[in-house]
Amino acid sequence: MNGNFDRTLSSEDVMRRRASLLQRMHIDGQLLLLLLLLAAGGLFVLYSASGKSWDMLIKQAVSFGVGLTAMIVIAQLEPRFMARWVPLAYLVGVGLLVVVDVMGHDAKGATRWINIPGVIRFQPSEFMKIIMPATIAWYLAKRNLPPRLKHIAISLALIGVPFVLILKQPDLGTSLLILASGAFVLFIAGLRWRWILGAAAAVVPIAVGMWFFVLKQYQKQRVLTFLDPESDPLGTGWNIIQSKAAIGSGGVFGKGWLLGTQSHLDFLPESHTDFIIAVLGEEFGLVGVCLLLLIYLLLIGRGLVVTVQAQTLFGKLLAGSLTMTFFVYVFVNIGMVSGLLPVVGVPLPFISYGGTSLVTLLSGFGVLMSIHTHRKWIAQV
Repeated sequence: MNGNFDRTLSSEDVMRRRASLLQRMHIDGQLLLLLLLLAAGGLFVLYSASGKSWDMLIKQAVSFGVGLTAMIVIAQLEPRFMARWVPLAYLVGVGLLVVVDVMGHDAKGATRWINIPGVIRFQPSEFMKIIMPATIAWYLAKRNLPPRLKHIAISLALIGVPFVLILKQPDLGTSLLILASGAFVLFIAGLRWRWILGAAAAVVPIAVGMWFFVLKQYQKQRVLTFLDPESDPLGTGWNIIQSKAAIGSGGVFGKGWLLGTQSHLDFLPESHTDFIIAVLGEEFGLVGVCLLLLIYLLLIGRGLVVTVQAQTLFGKLLAGSLTMTFFVYVFVNIGMVSGLLPVVGVPLPFISYGGTSLVTLLSGFGVLMSIHTHRKWIAQV
């Protein structure tokens, strides 16, 4: 009896030591496990979607390594330390967007990158997906809540500057995500319902104004294609028709890894980026898609737990906004690929190919880990 009891205590001690090791490293074990599962699955699907390209696979793996390192480093920073540097980060982020507007690198008709030949090419707008909600959270955390009209106006101005700069690139998808990330902070801060209803009522005239004065012709065509993709099946409707055909042909269990026809026969464009879930649906079927959605739901659920347990107003506002923005990422990508939303060029988190996006996403989860793992330390001070 005593021997068994001692062995039981010994195993419990081992578990405590493992848990304390993660706590000392400020790493949330549940988030880390889910992120590693997503990354492994993403590389698995990307190899098929890229036409068995080892070069693309290695680049994505390296980006994940860089992002994982950034996540661990950011997790060590206390939330109050991050809040102190948020204004400077916002100014630097806006400054980089101005540099893109003046002398950015052009690719496929869009100017979204800063290219330093032989060193690095990156997309500054991706970093604003973290900086933007952090800025609004920093600003509102210093005010009485719910926010007054003056504070709402200043918050909207802070959101509006990068929104306009990114919209000019043009990058409608990212600009809307930036707008949503800031708006989520306002909502979590207790924005009064009359202001929410007022904003909802303003959507129609704003949408009409954007249609006539802001949107490019190809962006307008995306909306028209969404409403009736069969109107131009060999032109603008091709992407969404082939995407739905790939998803539908996968059935329940899929055709098998590397056996998809829509992507491997080049019927499905952008199969390694925006439309990669169509490859997943074709090769792994409904079961594969449901498993992916389950991991996403667990990540979002864990993010909401971090939000509820945050012990500072800044942490609560920032964690809630990052979690909800991640949800929008997933919702918009799957919605546009399945024909439920217009195509706006939003990648599928951790699955689509893209280095800057991957590093930004992991950095965001580093912020969540920091907010969660520093809460006990804060409580003791």
